[in-house]
Amino acid sequence: DFEFLGNIRGREWRIQTNIYGNGSTHLGREERYNLWFDPTEDFHQYSILWSLSHIIFYVDNVPIREVKRTASMGGDFPAKPMSLYSTIWDGSKWATDGGKYGVNYKYAPYVSQFTDLILHGCAVDPTEKFPSCKDEAVQNLRLASEITESQRNKMEIFRQKHMTYSYCYDHMRYKVVLSECVVN
Repeated sequence: DFEFLGNIRGREWRIQTNIYGNGSTHLGREERYNLWFDPTEDFHQYSILWSLSHIIFYVDNVPIREVKRTASMGGDFPAKPMSLYSTIWDGSKWATDGGKYGVNYKYAPYVSQFTDLILHGCAVDPTEKFPSCKDEAVQNLRLASEITESQRNKMEIFRQKHMTYSYCYDHMRYKVVLSECVVN
């Protein structure tokens, strides 16, 4: 998912991506980044490409994160049908510097706005729980899940410049580095 973590006037906006395997919230795989723009001033494109082997997060068509499925991830790699929903959270302590910056409810109601929402994927029959994809759709998804060398370079530059947190480096939460992490 994409999570916008709010803002303190004069500071960069922060966004968080997260992956939960099959609805489980016991093992989050969060990463946080500073955005290079103010998301309230104009519309931006946020995309998630999810295939059987990869999950790629994009902001304005720039890949910012790629998660490759590994055998050791097992059920921690999402495999259930995807859904889409939007919420506005309560400003929990973990997202507001330990509660230092709480929500100011005098500015309510809070509103989010979406335009040009496009969903691509294979429909899932709720009784069968299996996707009904034509071979062409599966092939297009396979091709789209490959990041070009140019995109990979942009992603690496973005991550070096804007990433502020990765679960891969959080030794307080995870005493052992998770299998998909490549830690330098």
